[in-house]
Amino acid sequence: MATGRDLEPSVEAGRELSFRERQLILDSAEDAVEITEAIAECSCLHALRLEGNTVGVAAAKAIAATLTKRPELKRVYWNDMFTGRLRCEIPPALKSLGEAIILSGAELTELDLSDNAFGPDGIQSCKDLLRNKSCFTLKELRLNNCGLGAEGGKILAKALKECHEESSAKGQPLALKVFVAGRNRLENDGAVVLAEAFRLLGTLEEVQMPQNGITHQGISALAMAFTKNTNLQILNLNDNTFTETGAACMAEALKTLQKLEVVNFGDCLVRSKGACAIAKSLQSGLEKLTELNLSYGEIKKEAANEVVKALASKEHLQKVDLNGNCLGQEGCVLVRKTLESLHKGAVLCSLSDDEGSESDGGSRDDEADENEEVQEDLGSHLQGEELADPELQIKGKAIIHSKVGVSSQDLAAQLDNLSFSAE
Repeated sequence: MATGRDLEPSVEAGRELSFRERQLILDSAEDAVEITEAIAECSCLHALRLEGNTVGVAAAKAIAATLTKRPELKRVYWNDMFTGRLRCEIPPALKSLGEAIILSGAELTELDLSDNAFGPDGIQSCKDLLRNKSCFTLKELRLNNCGLGAEGGKILAKALKECHEESSAKGQPLALKVFVAGRNRLENDGAVVLAEAFRLLGTLEEVQMPQNGITHQGISALAMAFTKNTNLQILNLNDNTFTETGAACMAEALKTLQKLEVVNFGDCLVRSKGACAIAKSLQSGLEKLTELNLSYGEIKKEAANEVVKALASKEHLQKVDLNGNCLGQEGCVLVRKTLESLHKGAVLCSLSDDEGSESDGGSRDDEADENEEVQEDLGSHLQGEELADPELQIKGKAIIHSKVGVSSQDLAAQLDNLSFSAE
């Protein structure tokens, strides 16, 4: 039996039918009658919100049956929709709903599946929808906190690439603008294949992929892909692990992303050399920048000061976060004074969690980290993770050549044997 708070479904001016946060427990078709009747009676249904309820397989099939007759549907919010469900229940429920959209002939512009812990099996059940003509028109795709893992990332990337290929053949290439997939444990394998999809798209304006366990190889692949998405305005890769290699590649990419407004590389271990590379890119552009987050990156005072000096011409700047680095008291004062001298003192966030200087034990040695990165790159032979862009391949090789602790002659000999082309 359906239970939940005593609230009426709302039909908003934008032709949106909302059951949002009703806390309904929908097990059977009978439990879903309120929703199915409301869908059937709605004169024109452009958006359907089901988040904040819990939907079982039978209820999902009943709802799906009514959606087959709604070709005008544009936006579906199926996030946070399976609380308390067995994981095996979620894929068939999603498959039913996806098939209904396909049968209806609807052309979606927004699909939100966030906060559903369905893992690779869940995204597998959505792949037919994602590559169908109903998603040729998709502008916003949100899959935050779904537990995709690397395998789920591969399934998703393949579906997006197939959608782009098939939509292009029909003369209406997929032009996705918003991609959100934080907290999914995508790691390098998932990030690299998604980078290939992003590279094909070239239309992204917002990318949010925080907390995915991505290290410098995946970050470098994403950086290369972002250079093909020059309309990017919001970039959030918080709580991944750039280190110097990833930061250098991302800094290079920033030079092509002149429409960026929000850059969040907080908790990404860009370290001092990476911060300096980013500062150089900031100095030469990004005039629309409003927010910059380089917090908790083990950045020392000199590098942090280079970053803030690079912000001199940023007239739209509203927020700079350098908290939790290795500035020490002297560095905190220096950064504040530099920003004040640029008449931007008000944009600086608190530095209350600064971890002190490296001499106080706040930072790991950059050189040791760089040597590990080189060995990882050489030992894996990059495993096809470099994308097939000759100019970017050269840049990638140059970055590896610059590492400390390996003689350039020996490293060059080993690099000549590596393959930099995609599988």
